[in-house]
Amino acid sequence: MNKIFFFALFFVIPGGLLMSQTQNPAEPARLVVLWTSGDADVAHKVCFMYTHNAKKQGWFDEVVLIVWGPSSRLLAGDKELQAKIKAMMADGVVVEACITCADMYGVSSTLVEMGLDVKGMGVPLTNYLKEGWKVLTF
Repeated sequence: MNKIFFFALFFVIPGGLLMSQTQNPAEPARLVVLWTSGDADVAHKVCFMYTHNAKKQGWFDEVVLIVWGPSSRLLAGDKELQAKIKAMMADGVVVEACITCADMYGVSSTLVEMGLDVKGMGVPLTNYLKEGWKVLTF
């Protein structure tokens, strides 16, 4: 019995106190995933899995995926990734893409046709950072 009390006192309770101090329950948990990698394995096996589950499992209230740099070219040419993006969007993930990057790779029209919000991303990303969104980069 004493061992259980000790465990709760030193491990469970401080963790619970820490959680309550770091996240105000009145504030939504918000995540921006900045996807820059042109590596398909990173997209399939890390970035998309976490991003989609962050929304589906309710780990975050709001989830935004930003397609930036080489990831825009990869997405435009990979039908399987396109299908995964559409599934994420259907589940409530907001997907945005940098128009400057997409233009450099000649894929802007493809991303727009997929339903992505293709726009200048410097100001929106800056706003996410200033507003305290959690940012994860792949």
